[in-house]
Amino acid sequence: MKINLLVIRTKEPQELKNQYELLGFHFDYHRHGNGPFHYASEQDGFVLEIYPLTKSMEKADSSLRLGFDIQELKTKISYLENSNWKIISEPKETEWGLTALIQDLDGRKIELKNK
Repeated sequence: MKINLLVIRTKEPQELKNQYELLGFHFDYHRHGNGPFHYASEQDGFVLEIYPLTKSMEKADSSLRLGFDIQELKTKISYLENSNWKIISEPKETEWGLTALIQDLDGRKIELKNK
């Protein structure tokens, strides 16, 4: 089994899209049928979509934790330090390899692993 789709919701889709682009995602802006406009990025059979909150949602779910493989992790973290990403932990060797932990605008934690 392989994950092929992840949808995250936010109050600020444009700002969150800009933030994830700093990780290397490239987004298109579109919608399906009568659904809401949203951002979508497809890489290697994986689609990340950023949708606005639904009318019944007051805030984004910050309990979701994501993980991405990143090339040149140390360089990427240095770059992200000058952005709106919050660096939770600098790159360090773990049993899974060189990893770092960052947090997006909605409070989601993202584990970055050196590819």
